[in-house]
Amino acid sequence: MRQSILFGKTQKQAPRGEVSTNAQLLIRGGFIDKVAAGIYSYLPLGLRVLNNIQQIIREEMIAIGAQEVLLPALHPKEPWEATGRWSDPGSKVMYQFDGHGGPFGLGWTHEELITPLVQKYVRSYRDLPVALFQIQDKFRNESRAKSGLLRGREFSMKDLYSFHRNMEDLDAYYARAIAAYKNIFNRCGLDALVVEASGGAFSKYSHEFQVPTDSGEDIIFSCASCDMHQNKEVVADIACPSCGKPRKELKGIEVGNIFKLGTRFTQAVNFTYTNEQGEAQPVLMGCYGIGPSRVLGAVAEVQHTAKGLRWPDTLAPFAVHILGAGKDTKKIEMKMLELYALLTQAGVAVLMDDRPGLSYGEHMADADLIGLPHRIIVGEKHLHENKVEYTSLAEAKTTPMPFDDVVGMLRK
Repeated sequence: MRQSILFGKTQKQAPRGEVSTNAQLLIRGGFIDKVAAGIYSYLPLGLRVLNNIQQIIREEMIAIGAQEVLLPALHPKEPWEATGRWSDPGSKVMYQFDGHGGPFGLGWTHEELITPLVQKYVRSYRDLPVALFQIQDKFRNESRAKSGLLRGREFSMKDLYSFHRNMEDLDAYYARAIAAYKNIFNRCGLDALVVEASGGAFSKYSHEFQVPTDSGEDIIFSCASCDMHQNKEVVADIACPSCGKPRKELKGIEVGNIFKLGTRFTQAVNFTYTNEQGEAQPVLMGCYGIGPSRVLGAVAEVQHTAKGLRWPDTLAPFAVHILGAGKDTKKIEMKMLELYALLTQAGVAVLMDDRPGLSYGEHMADADLIGLPHRIIVGEKHLHENKVEYTSLAEAKTTPMPFDDVVGMLRK
């Protein structure tokens, strides 16, 4: 992609009214654009990152046997009445309105739709287990939409629902989901802790995935001795309940959570299956959520420098940023184009800064702000040796490198 035609521009100053680091950097870098509090448009750079996160999630969900579906965002009233959540105080987080055919709501979760859907296709023990997931936008009437992508009114969400014959089967799948979530966050460059939390109305406990950072909203009690972590809401003592040793208090950003729902939603619609003896048995459910847009915000929040964002290779909108430096603009441009063509043909995603009329300092400032993992500077200093300057932002080290060598390295 030529940067001269890339839609969206960088901004020197942080936008007014945005207090969170992730929103400031993502808006300044040309990744997102603010529409209203908690509502953002994704520009080409931001959408490429979001798509990369969603694809990692998709791959890990398929790896544990889940199948992808897409459910409506527009929900009729009836399924929510069946579970008692339409008029429950919790329904304040769902936008409701009257339309043709009765009241509707914009979905903030999908238990009410996925449960009767699966019920239509499951009759006996032979049909279980079932695991279905989707990735779609959700809507919540968030009253504290001041944290950028970390607390949005409209946001991208992956929700997985699993259906089981018994608790043993649910427990086994729950453990597989935890392992898959660890893989997802590792691939996204996040060091997420598995944190015991309240299960609310569903179960005694749930598990959250928290990224430790001083800008987090949640308080975590973390034990380095036995690797047990708990949300403050379930902590009874400063000592770790597993090993008895003192714990450290941390702040964290929640990027995922999982629950054992049991029969909370299947019972509401009389969803049973027939076992081997021909007896009707209740179906048990598990629920597993990750917010791809929240992951994007968390990465921006924890992986940046004073100069700008720092994307891991797995998420970066482009792998390589090519810039030019020097007065012999014609020769430099020709070499940049040659490099751009070779890398693009090799399947490497490249952003080439071919914007005219900017100083070298302005080009570099924007490159630092955007934060692609690999940078190549084509300059007069090494041009006569057929060399370029290569920088890996992860190592913060710049090295003169032969033209062919840098192409070969990045082509792998």
